[in-house]
Amino acid sequence: MGGGRLWVRVAHTALSCGLALGLFLHRTDLQKQEERGELLQPLIFVSLVLCSILLYFRVCLMDPGFVKAEEEEKAEKSEEQSVVIPLVPSNVKLRRCGYCMVKQPMRARHCQLCQHCVRRYDHHCPWIENCIGEKNHPFFIVYLSVQLVVLVWGGQVAWSGLYFELSWEWLNHNIFLLTSFLLIVIFTIVVVLLLISHLYLISCNTTTWEFMSHHRISYLRHSELENPFDQGVILNLWRFFCSCHLTAWEKIYFHRNNEPV
Repeated sequence: MGGGRLWVRVAHTALSCGLALGLFLHRTDLQKQEERGELLQPLIFVSLVLCSILLYFRVCLMDPGFVKAEEEEKAEKSEEQSVVIPLVPSNVKLRRCGYCMVKQPMRARHCQLCQHCVRRYDHHCPWIENCIGEKNHPFFIVYLSVQLVVLVWGGQVAWSGLYFELSWEWLNHNIFLLTSFLLIVIFTIVVVLLLISHLYLISCNTTTWEFMSHHRISYLRHSELENPFDQGVILNLWRFFCSCHLTAWEKIYFHRNNEPV
């Protein structure tokens, strides 16, 4: 597992650096600006590429919100987690994980690849080789946003170096830029779709796992509301991007379900 993670991260870094370097080594707008001494745009482009790589490793290596056994005793004493919930429906089970035996907070799920329960579990990302959960999900969105800017700019730069001619010599001369452009287009489509879908789910305060498995999750299936965590777009976005602490989702869930209609 560790070797697989290493290879994925090495491949991402090598691909990002290789494509960026290739755009400077071919006759593109970036190379022409560099030759003219106009270094502002090349420096900004390099900075964005480095920023995207740093954000990638930030999301890869940080704790996504693992539920730790030693936190259970502390959680009982903390003000946030010691909320008294008097009206707990009997058909909604707040249970212990059958794999790691920790008490699962609401919206947590066990990831068999990471071997941990993850708070506000969204999904396990194979390209990141880490879970996306409550702690690293905002950084994942920032990473996707920066990556999209880099891809769109890189696509424009690659296109600027292409000139079209029907000959084998032209193909040999432009094979790198042509391949780079096609790869960038594919990655851009994937990133755009990911970013749009995640921003939509965030605005509704739901996760990929909850959206895909709504019918199998007891606290959603037995809720009187279609989405018991939805507090409106503005508050959902504020809580996602600006909250500095973990959220007691049980408090929101039971408060929303007990609101008068």
